Amino acid sequence: MFRIALGFHYLCNMKRIILITGGQRSGKSSHAEEMALQLSDHPVYIATAKVWDEEFRERVERHRCRRGPCWTNIEEERYLSRHDVSGRVVLIDCVTLWLTNFFFASREKEVSTDELLAEAKEEFDRFTSQDATFIFVTNEIGSGGVSDNALQRRFTDLQGWMNQYIASRADTVVLMVSGIPVNIKSRL
Repeated sequence: MFRIALGFHYLCNMKRIILITGGQRSGKSSHAEEMALQLSDHPVYIATAKVWDEEFRERVERHRCRRGPCWTNIEEERYLSRHDVSGRVVLIDCVTLWLTNFFFASREKEVSTDELLAEAKEEFDRFTSQDATFIFVTNEIGSGGVSDNALQRRFTDLQGWMNQYIASRADTVVLMVSGIPVNIKSRL
């Protein structure tokens, strides 16, 4: 379905950025995985989650098993650009967890939100300078109202600004609503 919608141009132009966004349990990751498998028989999956406890470790393992052996799995908490993915279709799941890793590392150094955002943007630009198809999954965490917790507000701001940055550079932006993909931006 997605291949048809993007047409022949997609197959001829490898360098693309796709952003899939939405709320919790909206179907973002499943849609991103389906899309990656439509574009490649052997996509790369970059998991950005830091494994905090045993329950989360089991969840990660279930996801890895569900994807199966056709995927190249990479675990990278912050420095995506360490990995050469040239010529590949790469799914990065997810921006929210990736930023969380920057956020918690910055708390030890008292880095401002602006400095943190600049660091994340620089890393994003280094990573996406490769000739590859990038599918980023992110969350719309700011849609639910303003938190009374200053730390949560700071992270929500960081997430929102980074989502805007990625969306501005993306060729395609898809909003997932109750498992239904809604095309927000498409540059052919």
